[in-house]
Amino acid sequence: MNVEHEVKLLVQEIKRLGKQNADGQYVVTFGVLFADDRCANIFEALVGTLRAAKRKKIVTYTGELLLQGVHDKVEVILLKDE
Repeated sequence: MNVEHEVKLLVQEIKRLGKQNADGQYVVTFGVLFADDRCANIFEALVGTLRAAKRKKIVTYTGELLLQGVHDKVEVILLKDE
């Protein structure tokens, strides 16, 4: 799969699993994304897809690299509905 396609799928999964905050943005924790069976089947490299989406300013989160367990509570915020 190409990166653009994976980022679009990531946006859909964040909307499916996340909740809207006061600003109307979808928010989901990294742990929820990582543990979801559907996401596990879609994304070979979830962390890489998240980093690509962050570089494109589609999502934001604290830190550079997210690791399972250590960063499960880090919120991934959808900035743009690409």
